[in-house]
Amino acid sequence: MFTLNIQERDVKTSPDEIRSKGMVPCVYYGPKDQPVAIAVNKVEFLKVLRDAGESAIVVLESPKGKIEALIHDVAYEPVRNEVVHADFYVPEKGKKVEVAVPLEFTGVSAAVKDLGGTLVKVMHEIEIEALPKDLPHNIIVDISALTDLDSQITAGDLKLPEGVTLAVDAEEVVASVSVTEEEVETAPADLSAIELAEKKGKKEEEAEK
Repeated sequence: MFTLNIQERDVKTSPDEIRSKGMVPCVYYGPKDQPVAIAVNKVEFLKVLRDAGESAIVVLESPKGKIEALIHDVAYEPVRNEVVHADFYVPEKGKKVEVAVPLEFTGVSAAVKDLGGTLVKVMHEIEIEALPKDLPHNIIVDISALTDLDSQITAGDLKLPEGVTLAVDAEEVVASVSVTEEEVETAPADLSAIELAEKKGKKEEEAEK
């Protein structure tokens, strides 16, 4: 399980001042709780964000105790693309949560390898529902199921871990194969017919003169 040390912060303190100390201003809240302003070490946060993503429980540790939360929303500075703020969501114990989990594509598709098709990843993440303790880091998509040019993988085809259910229509397409239309071959021009047409045209011109 992932862990982050947190410290409560004074909302009157400028966020820029907090960032200048190598911290990220954040808040955590739950369905029945008011937001609590906190700050986390930026380096530690980026590591957890990279490894846990937004679909794994993160334990927020403070002198007051431990809080299990999900990274719910991350704000970035548009020019430098640096993290400037983050929200943590504390799910209600015993209640399922709905999150978007990344899809990881593995395997080899015969339709792509042998038939010249192109793999189309229609979805890159998928909405699932589960208890926080059952949330997977990602969902595997085995593209070896794409055996011919008409093959496709739907959400219902995915193998989900125990305790996890889809939060999208099972018929939604996750991956498919695209076929590039070959150029239509044109028949070679009949040069003899062109020559005859040219001669006929010249004779008609001479007759008109």
